Amino acid sequence: MKFVTSLAFSDPTQYCELARSAEAAGWDGLVVSDHVVHPEKISTPYPYTKDGAPRWQAPAPWPDPWVAIGAMAAVTKRIRFLTGIYVLPMRNPFNVAKAVGTAAVLSGDRVTLGVGVGWMREEFLLLGQPFEQRGARTDEMIEVMRKLWRGGMVEHHGRFFDFPRLQMSPAPRAPIPILIGGISDAALRRAGVLGDGWISDIHTLEELRGIVAKIREHRRAAGRESAPLEIVAACSDAYGVDGCRRLEEIGVTHLQTMPWLFYGGPTESLEKKQEGLRRFADDVISKLS
Repeated sequence: MKFVTSLAFSDPTQYCELARSAEAAGWDGLVVSDHVVHPEKISTPYPYTKDGAPRWQAPAPWPDPWVAIGAMAAVTKRIRFLTGIYVLPMRNPFNVAKAVGTAAVLSGDRVTLGVGVGWMREEFLLLGQPFEQRGARTDEMIEVMRKLWRGGMVEHHGRFFDFPRLQMSPAPRAPIPILIGGISDAALRRAGVLGDGWISDIHTLEELRGIVAKIREHRRAAGRESAPLEIVAACSDAYGVDGCRRLEEIGVTHLQTMPWLFYGGPTESLEKKQEGLRRFADDVISKLS
């Protein structure tokens, strides 16, 4: 089991200090989230709440993931960075491949790209990308980006993207893992068939058990059952050392959490967040190392 902490809704000016503290305490990774804007009026329902309302308000901070990761990578040496999740199809695949590839090169290959198809139609329109067929475009974008990251001359002739031989440099030294977010049947199939793993929302252990089983079924059907499968999960009912062991038994490879929530609840204090990182490392991570 590895351990990653989410920086969602934290003050971005705290990121670098939290990265240093997490690395020193023995955490394996940090997760950054993604939105570009928060429209005053959102008609698209948010898929992860019963009433369709987002879990955050307009002032919630959403720093650019690749600028944030670059800054944190510059002040750390070991810890890994994951986007959870990056809304891929509302971007251009060349811009994404360039940003992610550069971050991988400059961080020493410490980047994992977690992607999803997105849910907010208004944000797609503002960025000039079609909301429809975003799943199919995501599949092809993954193929395009992996080609570009290989280095050397590559070409692509697909349904949505078509280009002659070209080269993107610098190329990452190691493959960049791509994890898939989402809970729809299409998302779980994408995780099994195309992805290197899956990144969750907040689920119970039993929900996670069923999701992991479905992803493995898709993996077997695609002939990929021997390929490594990363499962990054946030769990609502498995806590502490015993809870982590139960999660590990069902195939979870990474626990995602905000550790300060276990030691006093939500906080804006940098010092309390750092204390939460250290205490969780002492209480849980050190006992499972």
